[in-house]
Amino acid sequence: MENFEKRRDRFEFFESFENPLLNLSFDLEVKDFRPFCKANNLPPFHFFLYCFFSSMNEIDNFKYRVLKGEVFKVDKLIGSYTILNSDNLFNFTRFDLYTDLHEFIQHSQLAKEEVSKAKGLMNTGLELSPREMKNYVFITCLPWLKMTAIEHPTYKYKSSDIPSVAWGKFSPIGTSDLSIPLSVQAHHGFVDAYHIHLLAQAIEKKIALLIGQP
Repeated sequence: MENFEKRRDRFEFFESFENPLLNLSFDLEVKDFRPFCKANNLPPFHFFLYCFFSSMNEIDNFKYRVLKGEVFKVDKLIGSYTILNSDNLFNFTRFDLYTDLHEFIQHSQLAKEEVSKAKGLMNTGLELSPREMKNYVFITCLPWLKMTAIEHPTYKYKSSDIPSVAWGKFSPIGTSDLSIPLSVQAHHGFVDAYHIHLLAQAIEKKIALLIGQP
């Protein structure tokens, strides 16, 4: 929390706002990981999800939360994202995060299979304690669209401290790169545009390292 104390005055400044959220949408350019995924029988969505969570875990600013007026840092993020069931209705997955790529993907896929069969809404967070709920990062994917912007649903702007993230259609750039439209929303008391830049850099490096194309 030492790093947070250096910006406490920034937090208190934005905490006074009715809407303290920062929301940036941009094109993330990364190495094309789809050939690697195909060669290793890995689903590209879950591979990118692993790179995203691994990268966000490295940046403290995305893990600060507020509970009963006190700022703290979560030590364990919840794996979660939205999916569509057979009726094309959204649902929420939830699973434990693993540092190993293959374990992560295995549990992510199992979570998807479970909720895709469900008719009722699952894993809303209402069954969790307020403290457990803070471990979330809200994630959605719009694979059909070359997204340029999104407004994330927000229960209460004033107290919204959990990051919301969305990405759209993977589009090739030349023969070896991908463009991914990415939107990151977070409390500006914790996260600046600079930290979103750091997240983008971390994702790019993680992908390049895993596929062996620095």
